[in-house]
Amino acid sequence: MKKKIKIGIIGCGRVTEHYHNIISTKIDRSKFEIQVVCDKKKNQLDKFKKLFNCKGYYDYKKMINENSLDIVFVLTPSGSHYQIVKFLLKNKINVLCEKPLTLLLNQTLELEKLAKKNKVILSVAFQNRLNPAVVFLKKCLDKKKFGKIVKASISLLWCRYQNYYNDDWHGSWKMDGGVINQQAIHYIDILRWLFGPVNEVFCYMGNRINKLEAEDTAVATLKFDNGSFGTIEATTAARPIDIHASLSLVGSKGTIVLSGLALNKISRIIGFKNSKKIIKKYSEYIKNGYGKSHYRLINQIIKDIQKNKSSSIIDARESYKTSALIHAMYSSYEKNKPIKLSSNSISKRLGK
Repeated sequence: MKKKIKIGIIGCGRVTEHYHNIISTKIDRSKFEIQVVCDKKKNQLDKFKKLFNCKGYYDYKKMINENSLDIVFVLTPSGSHYQIVKFLLKNKINVLCEKPLTLLLNQTLELEKLAKKNKVILSVAFQNRLNPAVVFLKKCLDKKKFGKIVKASISLLWCRYQNYYNDDWHGSWKMDGGVINQQAIHYIDILRWLFGPVNEVFCYMGNRINKLEAEDTAVATLKFDNGSFGTIEATTAARPIDIHASLSLVGSKGTIVLSGLALNKISRIIGFKNSKKIIKKYSEYIKNGYGKSHYRLINQIIKDIQKNKSSSIIDARESYKTSALIHAMYSSYEKNKPIKLSSNSISKRLGK
């Protein structure tokens, strides 16, 4: 019988509620046990101690020193990821970290090297790559079923009211960034992963409704290495609710549009036989922008740990590539010019 994976969680905030729902309904509990949770805030810690029926700590270092864990989920504010993950990797503990892995690119490379040195998994939660609709599109692209790619675009129209930004980290340069590094990062990751590498980007951004250090709205144009073009539009100023997260692809042999709140549906596909069957088979209902695919990612990581693997399907290198594109987008706005991705241009604000 395979060993039961011992899991710890650091951070008991908004996303942890989603993890609890996923873990409670979508993952075989015979495979793992949530042993401990950690948070600095007593009310949040008490809530999730009760929900997971486990021990709680205010200090993650003490938690690690007093428990034998196979993997830790890092669900804290973005700007805190680097220090926490570094400590876990030094203690040879597998890690699943919410996006982004770090705010600074050199820190991502440092963590990648540390994970390889200590032969542990370092995975980043770009879970929407595992959505059935996205998986279908990836397979089609690998088989060249859309022919020559003309253009690919993503659109994120989500709603975040001002109270979302009135905490101690959302929307700040030091701890978070704006819509492209917080909400749209999932879809920027998928655009880059499916159609990249990106050669050049030009970006406009600003605050249209919300008040925050970073941006609530951004638009960008991209040139891919394969000669195709792309666009990104993202905002948290949509009102009064989240509208969609969509991806459209135009190719010489067909067109596809993914939609829903998190690319969870195929809304249209042209140039394929049995399009109605494809739409039905690869679309799923979700309740919010987190989607369902965290459980697919967690299940895969549990299998990898049981097999003593030290690599992940979504690793630090992939996180680095996506963060490099986001830094280039910020740098483009800061310098008011197109930015070549080969220049390794770094934002002068993000993470600082």
